[in-house]
Amino acid sequence: MKKRTIDHTHLLVLSLLAGEDMYGYQMIMELARRSDHTFEMKEGTLYPVLHGLEREGLVEAYQQEAPTGRIRKYYHLTRRGAAFLKSEAKSWQTYSSAINAVLRSSLGLNPAP
Repeated sequence: MKKRTIDHTHLLVLSLLAGEDMYGYQMIMELARRSDHTFEMKEGTLYPVLHGLEREGLVEAYQQEAPTGRIRKYYHLTRRGAAFLKSEAKSWQTYSSAINAVLRSSLGLNPAP
C-alpha cells in the first residue's frame, strides 16, 4: 500500500486543533500569529481542508454560541486525528531534516550537531 503524504495545510490545521477546539476565523488568525505571518490562510483554502479532514474522521464539527450570541462552528481533533497528527508530524520532521541536510551540504554550511 502506498503511504499517503499529507499536505502541509492539513498538518498545520491539525496542529492548531491539537491545542484546543477552534472556529475557522480563529484558526486563520492563530496560524498567522504562530507563523509570524508566514502562513496567512484564506477562508477559501481553510474550509475545504476542514471538510476533507471531517470526512476522514480526523476532526469533528459542532456548533456553539459565542459570548456575542452568534453561533459558531467549532472543530475538534478526534482521537484518530491526534494519532494521525503524531505520525505525520514525525514524518514531516524526518522529511524537513533531510531537506535541511541537503541544503546545508549544498551551501557548504556545517552540518547540524
